[in-house]
Amino acid sequence: MSQQPVRLGVIGAGWIGAFHAETIATRVPGAQLAAVADPVPGAAERVAGPLGVEQTHTDADALLADASIDGVVIASPAFTHTDLVVKAAEAGKAVFVEKPMALTLEDADRAISAAASAGVPLQTGFNRRFAKDFADARARVAGGAIGTPQLLRSLTRDPGLANPGVVKPWTIFLETLIHDFDTLNWFNADARPVEVFAKADALVAPEFKEAGLLDTAMVTIAYSNGALASAEANFSAAYGYDVRGEVFGSKGMIQAGDVRASSVRQFDSAGISAPTARLNIELFHDAYTDELVSFAHAVRTGEVVGARGEDARAALAIAIACVESYTRNAPVALSEAGRLA
Repeated sequence: MSQQPVRLGVIGAGWIGAFHAETIATRVPGAQLAAVADPVPGAAERVAGPLGVEQTHTDADALLADASIDGVVIASPAFTHTDLVVKAAEAGKAVFVEKPMALTLEDADRAISAAASAGVPLQTGFNRRFAKDFADARARVAGGAIGTPQLLRSLTRDPGLANPGVVKPWTIFLETLIHDFDTLNWFNADARPVEVFAKADALVAPEFKEAGLLDTAMVTIAYSNGALASAEANFSAAYGYDVRGEVFGSKGMIQAGDVRASSVRQFDSAGISAPTARLNIELFHDAYTDELVSFAHAVRTGEVVGARGEDARAALAIAIACVESYTRNAPVALSEAGRLA
């Protein structure tokens, strides 16, 4: 006997919310896009209409009040995430929330506690865990293929800043490098981060530095097993969207990530060239899909395969320590990291 599809609502109709909505509606077996909510008049309708979804709201509370909706995908601005997680959990909905789950450790704890108290799954949007090469690399590391991890590396290079004036302070740590922090924690899962040292500057758009924009950063993380990790980010990769990871260990090295959009290479008078991805939803198209397939599974079974709330908190702790380290120009112990206002 076939099961009824899980009914999912999307909160947030911006570009990533629109992509998640389209993914649920067209690429997630056993799931149905039931509703879209966004406070901007007409935004939810613009996303839902082409997908054949009639139920739209300007108030997320109205979506959460619908007893027929089994789970929600929260893709609204970061500062709204925690309150929406708590409301969704209290409404009995399974929760998928984009990164960062929270902007303070206190709020991260509040989100985790709400989901636990309600007994609902809480999955966070770290899509690299679902990229086939990253997942394969992690499985090999966990299986001992490269021995004891000693040096780790993760990087994110975005093709550009469309509008640097709208980038919020600390974005490079809280919304960009937070992916790399989760990746490094995931690769080095038998250890915990103990110290962070962050350097950053505005090299791409220096005229926006006084407004709080940092567009280039390098972070060093020391782990409890002695391993050292580096995470770097920049917003001006002219050649394409570049995300890579590496683990060097006592028996060898493993790498994941490839900026090329395909394995095609062109040889001509200009040299050798290859097509590259220009957007994260191009480079990680299948990973974005698979993480929502996983969420549909979590809604149905209660089993979270992707990053949990605790994983999101661990990555956030590093990001907050980065802010302190940059501000103080000194290493920061994770035990000392404070809470962002």
